[in-house]
Amino acid sequence: MPTPPVVWTIAGFDPSSGAGITADIKTISAFGCYGVSCITAITVQNTLGVRRISPISPQTVREILHVLLDDFSPTAIKIGMLATVEIVASVSDFLEALPQPRCPIVLDPIMHSSSGAQLLNPDGVSLLRSRLLPLATVVTPNCAEAATLTALHAADAETMAQALRHLGAHAAVVTGGDAIEAPNGDASDALAYSLQGMDFVETLSAPRIASNATHGTGCAFSTAIACALAKGQNVPSAVTSAKAFVRRAIQHAPGIGHGKGPMGLDRATEG
Repeated sequence: MPTPPVVWTIAGFDPSSGAGITADIKTISAFGCYGVSCITAITVQNTLGVRRISPISPQTVREILHVLLDDFSPTAIKIGMLATVEIVASVSDFLEALPQPRCPIVLDPIMHSSSGAQLLNPDGVSLLRSRLLPLATVVTPNCAEAATLTALHAADAETMAQALRHLGAHAAVVTGGDAIEAPNGDASDALAYSLQGMDFVETLSAPRIASNATHGTGCAFSTAIACALAKGQNVPSAVTSAKAFVRRAIQHAPGIGHGKGPMGLDRATEG
């Protein structure tokens, strides 16, 4: 039996398993990869919202990352919620010291939960912009996060995706699934990337799904990109397959929870 790609996730823990580490591990498994994880924060939340966040100590995060590296060479790394500026610094230190060439790194720059809770303060956002963005193979902000990172609050998604590349990311996907209004009812993402020495900007659109099972879509999307890259796909192919995976996961939602329910990540490879 061939050895599966090892995909790391560095993110927060959601006890409802709709988002964060547990959702990432489900996604990694669905892609046929092996997942290992470093938890950055414990959240007190359910599908109705986040009530409290308890960050893990930066020293513990550092120790976990290094002990994992002693045993598991990452084929790809996904970074989600980092919670504090000190954890951003610890993760940056670790990634910058990885042997070259580094494996693909997918950065989901989580700043707020879908219920509005702040998950990274302004100092953390600033350090993420200056140190983690230049390490990212793909960065996957939503429109609000992209506007914060680029300071282009009146720009369209395509312009912000290009600006994120200018800030150092190899590729950027500005997701539009959380937009209140979308042309023709579509959910559109803007993808900026370079392939074979040429720069591209594309709009990826799909009909919006009427569903309340959207908890953790950003986590699953970024993790699915990391898995596809770990399996050898190029950036545009990885983004397209991740978008299709999240769509299927929403369609296969188990229908549980009283708020924004979880997706059916374990069933998203069906159909």
